[in-house]
Amino acid sequence: MSRVYESPGPGSWEQDSTHCPRPVTEYMFDLLQEWFPKGFSEGTARFGLLFSHLEPARVNGFVFYKQVGAPDSEVPQRFAAAQKAFESKLWFEDLARWDEEYKPDSIRRNRKLQSVSMRELDTDAFIGHLEEVRANAGEMLYRHHIFTAPSIVPIGHYLASALEWTGLSAGELLSPLRGGSPVSCGATDELRQIAAALDEHGVGPGDYDSGLRSGEILDQLRSRNDSVSAAINQYLDVVGVRVVSGYDVADPCAIEMPHMILSSIWASGDAHASGESSGEKAALVRDAVPDLHRDSFDELLDDVRRMSRLRDERGVYNDNWGTGIARCALLEAGRRLVDSGRIEDAEMAVDASHDETLSMLRGVGGPGVEELRERGEWRRNALLSEVPPLLGDPPAPPPPLDQLPPHARLAMRAMGVALAEVFTPADDPGDASLAGKPVSPGVYEGVARIVLHPKDFDRLGKGDVLVTSSTSAAFNVVLPLIGAVVTDRGGQLSHAAIVAREYGIPGVVGSLKATSVIPDGARVRVDGNTGKVQVL
Repeated sequence: MSRVYESPGPGSWEQDSTHCPRPVTEYMFDLLQEWFPKGFSEGTARFGLLFSHLEPARVNGFVFYKQVGAPDSEVPQRFAAAQKAFESKLWFEDLARWDEEYKPDSIRRNRKLQSVSMRELDTDAFIGHLEEVRANAGEMLYRHHIFTAPSIVPIGHYLASALEWTGLSAGELLSPLRGGSPVSCGATDELRQIAAALDEHGVGPGDYDSGLRSGEILDQLRSRNDSVSAAINQYLDVVGVRVVSGYDVADPCAIEMPHMILSSIWASGDAHASGESSGEKAALVRDAVPDLHRDSFDELLDDVRRMSRLRDERGVYNDNWGTGIARCALLEAGRRLVDSGRIEDAEMAVDASHDETLSMLRGVGGPGVEELRERGEWRRNALLSEVPPLLGDPPAPPPPLDQLPPHARLAMRAMGVALAEVFTPADDPGDASLAGKPVSPGVYEGVARIVLHPKDFDRLGKGDVLVTSSTSAAFNVVLPLIGAVVTDRGGQLSHAAIVAREYGIPGVVGSLKATSVIPDGARVRVDGNTGKVQVL
């Protein structure tokens, strides 16, 4: 399965192992190439950053990015934009835009497409639906990234300032943010309603034949015609058509994993966060701030507490949902192509590009079965360990911040610190020990479940330790099940770190090698205070 990796063009290209640890589909990369730079560049210009966007490239299916600087002609305007952003706290204006305009509109758009009964559409109408679904998925990706700067700059500004004032770690400085992003805990309100309904009617796992499949039990629960079915259907309306394990149409939606959904339903009584309060954490951090800076610290912390929910909300209500809707449409296309004898399995459709899918539905071309099978096998089995982290030229050092005007310096410092805490893993200890960045306190012992592929989610049981390469905002569906989380990739601002903090479970991220050295099924101890993980 090995392939040669060559630079996709001039410059320095870095592989995004945090968000894309596996090859991406052609369908998804086409959207990423078109809509990601567009949204990202609008945000950087608005906040006066001196780089424009990350240019994506696809090498053997793996995504690499090259940083693209802002045009020289725009530098004066960006200096002015940075000053305006910091003096007016522009991020609050963007939060209002999100709450009042984009978020409700994204919910409306996605609900409308989600409700379409695709089986009833003839070929022409279904092709029209596919076009609408693709346009929506692109729009959702664009909306995610126009809000990248306002979700990153304030927290980067807080971190950069507090690191300088206190000497505390980024993990310690982020601990007071717990509770600021309820969406990161998953559909906890809906799960609480399920728990109440199950308790009201005395319903539990023992009421169902152990020989039934999870999907059959879930169907029976959904068809009860009482508060149990109403609560479960409401929960599935929220989480069912969102991709769970990544950012691609190749990743399954929650509704496709009935065992995981059923396990979450039975565990719904535990759908709450626990642990130390953010107020206690804030007081400890504040004590480390010199008196001279305490008023500024209080202001910065208040800003990021108000803004922190934007980070995950823009994924949950935009592209996690829009991509899930696109996946459902592609699987319907696959079902039709199986019926016509064009392909062997509906899942093959996710490895075709949008144009190829339309051609196959019209019966006028497209890839053959062998080509689609080869794409799928590579996507599922290619090893990240064989992918060079960098292609092309060595990365250029960032421009000296002290040569920039004050507000431009603050903007660039904030973005640099924040992005480092999204992507940078822990240092390799260089020995057999396993350690990463501690992101959520507590010590937990449980059975490790290695999740490298979507199918692995169905093996998660109550109290397991989720061990995976990286997570997305959509992973919050499994939070009621797990007792701790360990990842290979990411830093203190990665999605795994955010959800661990919000849900109050021990978390260790950026371990580099957890998925390769922890045996699946082994009992492990996760220390969210020190970042150490031990196989017992």
